[in-house]
Amino acid sequence: MNETRLQFWSLYLSRFAEGFGFITLVTLLPYYINVLEPTDTTLPVLGLTISAGLIVGLYTSGFTIAQTVAVVPLAWAGDRFDKRTVLLVVLGLGAAVYALFPIVDSSATFIAMRALQGIVVTGSGLMGLSLVGQIADVGTRANYIGKANAANFAASIVGSLSAGSLYEAFGFGPIFTIIAALMVVGWIGTMRYLEPDETRVYGFPFSDLALNRRILTLSSFRFQYAFAVTLVRTWVPIFAGVSAASGGLAYGGLAVSLTVAMEKFTNMCCQPFTGRLSDGYGRALFVFAGGGAYGLVALLVPFAPGIGAAVGAPSAIVLGVPDVLAGLVLPGWLPLSLEAIPAQLTLFGEVSPAFLPLVALSGLLGIADSFREPASMALFADEGTEDGGVASSFGIRELIWRPGSVVAPLLGGWLMYEIGMASVFYVGGAFALTGVATFFVILVWLHGTDALTEW
Repeated sequence: MNETRLQFWSLYLSRFAEGFGFITLVTLLPYYINVLEPTDTTLPVLGLTISAGLIVGLYTSGFTIAQTVAVVPLAWAGDRFDKRTVLLVVLGLGAAVYALFPIVDSSATFIAMRALQGIVVTGSGLMGLSLVGQIADVGTRANYIGKANAANFAASIVGSLSAGSLYEAFGFGPIFTIIAALMVVGWIGTMRYLEPDETRVYGFPFSDLALNRRILTLSSFRFQYAFAVTLVRTWVPIFAGVSAASGGLAYGGLAVSLTVAMEKFTNMCCQPFTGRLSDGYGRALFVFAGGGAYGLVALLVPFAPGIGAAVGAPSAIVLGVPDVLAGLVLPGWLPLSLEAIPAQLTLFGEVSPAFLPLVALSGLLGIADSFREPASMALFADEGTEDGGVASSFGIRELIWRPGSVVAPLLGGWLMYEIGMASVFYVGGAFALTGVATFFVILVWLHGTDALTEW
C-alpha cells in the first residue's frame, strides 16, 4: 500500500471514530429523555422559565452551539498551521470527553457534555475533510470525500445498532468506554501514517471566500437545508423511540437502532458511487436532485403508520429457530432474559405495522442525501483549494449550517410538544424543498442554465 493511500486510510479511520461517537449519542437521545425526565425549569438568577420542550431541544442545540463557536478558530488554525496537529488535538480531546460521559446525571451536565462533544466533532470533521480534499486530485475529490463519508456512515451503522442493545444490557457506561477507545485508535493511526501538512495560509481567508459567487449560490440552498436535515435526522429516532403519549411509536432499543442505521447504510453504500458520478456529470445537479428528493421523503415519514396499515405490514418480525437450537439453555452470563431458546424469536421487540415503512423511508432518506453530500463537499473543496484556504472553505460550509442546526432542535421540540410529532417532518420537508427551489433560481439567474450540469 503506497503512502498516499495510507494517508487516506488514516483519515478514514478518524472519520470512523468521529461517526461512531456522534451517532451513538443521537441513538441514545430518546433514552436520555426518558431517564433525565426534563421538566419546566426556572433559572434561579434570571427568573426565566424554560419549558421541557426547549430543554429537549437544548440536548441537541447545546452540541450545535458549541460547534458554531468552534468553527472559525479551528478552521483558521488548520489553514494557518498544521492540520494534522489540530486533528490530533481534537481526537485526544474526544477520547477524554467520551470517557467522562458516564458522570452525566442531569439535563445540565448532559447539555454541557454535548457541547464538548460538538467541539470534537467539528474539529475532526473539518480537519479530516480538509485533508482529504487537499490530498486528492481535482477530478477525484468527490469520490474520495464520498469514501471518507462512507467510513463515517459505517461507524454510524455499527454505533446505532450496538448502542441500543448495549444500553438495554449494560446501561450507558460501557458504551462510552468503547467510544473513547476508538478515539484513541484514531489518534494512533493519524499520528503514525498521516504526513505533516506543510501548507500555510496567512491572513484571514474567510473574508475572501465569503464573497465567492459559487459559495454564495450554494449557501442559498445549504442555509435552508440545514433546518431540514437537523429536524429529520434528530426526530426519526425520537419518533421511533419515545412513548405514544408524546406522539412516538415506543419501539425498543434494537428497533430504534435499525431505523437510524438504515439511513446510514444506504448513504454509506451509495456515496462512493454518487461521488464518482458527480465528478463526471455535474455536482450542482446532484445537490439539486438529492436535496429535493430528501424533502419529498421527509414529508412521508409521519404517514408510516398509515402506509403500514394499507400494505398489511406485520406487527412483529419473527425468526424461526432450527430444531437443533430450540430449547437450548443459555449460559447465565449472557445479557439475555431467555432461559432457553424458543422455537421462534420475535426480533426488535413489540413493534407496529409502521415499523417496516419507517425503516424503508429512513433508507430512502439516506439514498437521497448520498447524491447531495459528496457533491456539495467537493464544490467547497474546489473553491477553497483554488483560493488557498480549504479549511476555511469547509469552515464557511459549517457556519452556513449552524443557524439551522442550532435553531431547528428548539423549533422541533416546540413543534413536538405544542402541535404534534408529524409537524416536525412537515416543516423539515418544506425547508428542503424551498432550499432547492431557491438554489435553482439563483443558479440559473447568476450562472446560466448550463451551470446545473457544468459545476
